[in-house]
Amino acid sequence: MAWTNTVSTDTTLSILILAAGFIGTGIAAGFLAGLLGVGGGIIMVPALFHLLATPGIDDSIRMHMAVGTSLAVIIPTALSSSWSHHRRHAIDTDLLKTWAPGIVAGSVLAGIIAASVKGYVLTAVFSVTALLVALHMAFGPSGSSFTSRMPGTLGQLCLGTLIGTLATLMGIGGATLSVPAMTAFSIPIHRAVATASALGLAIGIPGAVGFAMAGTDTPGRPPWSLGYISLPGALVLAPLSACFAPWGARVSHTVKPHRLRQVFALFLFVTSLRMLWNLKS
Repeated sequence: MAWTNTVSTDTTLSILILAAGFIGTGIAAGFLAGLLGVGGGIIMVPALFHLLATPGIDDSIRMHMAVGTSLAVIIPTALSSSWSHHRRHAIDTDLLKTWAPGIVAGSVLAGIIAASVKGYVLTAVFSVTALLVALHMAFGPSGSSFTSRMPGTLGQLCLGTLIGTLATLMGIGGATLSVPAMTAFSIPIHRAVATASALGLAIGIPGAVGFAMAGTDTPGRPPWSLGYISLPGALVLAPLSACFAPWGARVSHTVKPHRLRQVFALFLFVTSLRMLWNLKS
């Protein structure tokens, strides 16, 4: 896999802009993830998408870089979170074993897709799915279930593959998609959240590897990139988001969570529409 360490002649300015943006994004992603109980990727990807609109970075690969970098950050985050849930025996291991193969298959498939599609495809996938998530957060009943039984093994494999593909193409850990899916089949919310944290590894690892390989030798990337992963970005985002998530969680106990989710849904809705609008320009 090829590394890149050159951009245009104003490299220094681009690096300073990116560094400041990475710091701000890491703080915001961690704090809002803890505050709202959502994955940091749903915040990081649109922030990185706009941040990477700096001189020397090819516009056509901005979304690839945003998604790939977010996937790399997911790995240590999911590892820490899943270990914490594992120590509390909160992970449904049977469900994990059933869903994980489909999740991994979907993540690998997404890596293959990413190597051959244009950036606007990834932007469209993220924006449309995020719009649906925003509508669900704003108007959907929290933790509602539609049936008391899980689908059969084949059904769970197909569902896991779909979630893994979408989550990887979006650059998110999957909890935003998998938790509502689990609770729809009457899995208790706390067990669904814990299991989703472990599934994040099944998305992050193959997804990050796939995006790193897909971006090999692609021109116009930021300095010190590994494929479609900005290594400085990942190294800054991961610890900052991990540090500020507990702060957000503490603040969440002092405000009404329902109102917060509606505000975030509005933010996500507007952000997604803006990204879709960019596709026209």
